[in-house]
Amino acid sequence: MTADAPVPCPCGGGVFDACCGPILAGAPAPTAEALMRSRYTAFVRGDDAYLTFSWHPDARPRDVHVADDRRWLGLKIKAASAGGEDDAMGTVEFVARWKVGGRAERLHELSEFVRYEGRWVYLRGQQKKRTRA
Repeated sequence: MTADAPVPCPCGGGVFDACCGPILAGAPAPTAEALMRSRYTAFVRGDDAYLTFSWHPDARPRDVHVADDRRWLGLKIKAASAGGEDDAMGTVEFVARWKVGGRAERLHELSEFVRYEGRWVYLRGQQKKRTRA
């Protein structure tokens, strides 16, 4: 009997079981960047419940639903500021890419994260670009 091959994490950060898997299963994200990566992975996996949980309750939409018509292509972290284990806030700049109906699109955003009840949550984002790739 052979062991299953490790599954790559959709966020590009390594093996799923050692990267976003534990966070999606309920472990706290140690950094704002780790939370950003787990949120991308939740979009890829269609995990509405995790996205709702990881969004600051004062800022999240009433209904969080992942569009299932997207084929996710990748995540690139461009920069991260603060957001460490001892910080109260942090920012992560990223580019997420996907295809819808055969057309490539991307979102370039500067996201803000804060600590809420002892865990990292997404507060808001400022779009840099949202274009067809």
